[in-house]
Amino acid sequence: MVEKIKVAGVQMDPELGRTDENMEKMAGMMERAAGDGAELVVFPECVISGYCFESLEEARPFAQKIPGEWTDRFASLSQQQHIYLVFGMLESAGRDIYNSAVFVGPDGLIGVYRKVHMPCLGVDRFTRPGDGPFEVFSTPPGKIGLHICFDGSNPEMARVLKLRGAELLILITNWPEGAEISCRFMCQTRAVENHVNYMAVNRIGTERGFRFLGESKIIDFKGNTLAAADRDEEKIIYAELDMAGANQNRIVNIPGKYELDRLSTRRPDLYGDLAN
Repeated sequence: MVEKIKVAGVQMDPELGRTDENMEKMAGMMERAAGDGAELVVFPECVISGYCFESLEEARPFAQKIPGEWTDRFASLSQQQHIYLVFGMLESAGRDIYNSAVFVGPDGLIGVYRKVHMPCLGVDRFTRPGDGPFEVFSTPPGKIGLHICFDGSNPEMARVLKLRGAELLILITNWPEGAEISCRFMCQTRAVENHVNYMAVNRIGTERGFRFLGESKIIDFKGNTLAAADRDEEKIIYAELDMAGANQNRIVNIPGKYELDRLSTRRPDLYGDLAN
């Protein structure tokens, strides 16, 4: 079992429709993070393509099948630099496209998650919602669950991933102005209520009138912010995460007098409305 890992969150400003330039920038950031000792590097939602497309037809040329050329390229870079990588892209599947998170490592493609909860915003107005399941990927860096942006506003998803063994939840996102509360408070809540490490990696910049907030952060399972980026700065943030500690769900403050376990004290028999 992995005890601790060093992770990196890359807050950057991708350009709409400029896939080659975005991937070139990503490759440079990956190399830098690997040089700084990161074992897992995370990029924002839709980092390859940008986000604010105005129609399915406009977005379609900037989507690609998985596996495909883009995922193969980053799997190759992961192998060269001996790191694991999570990034967002538009996935082409027949006539549909999905807003997807891709997980690759030195041995190739690990998995793909398709965004389930869709806001009326950007390309999500035209992408097809994923249909799950919510999967936890067991990898050398640890047990990792993926979700995307508005997924984070649905606490049921984070809880399911935790119940399936996640030690780290990764939220790749494109939070624009108006999402400040999610950006500043939601992530700590998801971490502490599930006793799980949490990374939220957002983008910056302005795209078709939307200004993105940045404020990426890495949080431990106690709800402490270990690293954070400001608005409007391209930056790599780093932290060491205690993966083994996320499995020790019983918190003992005073033995026999003040102990908490947010999993064993659940009452699923009373939660029936959540399935409706």
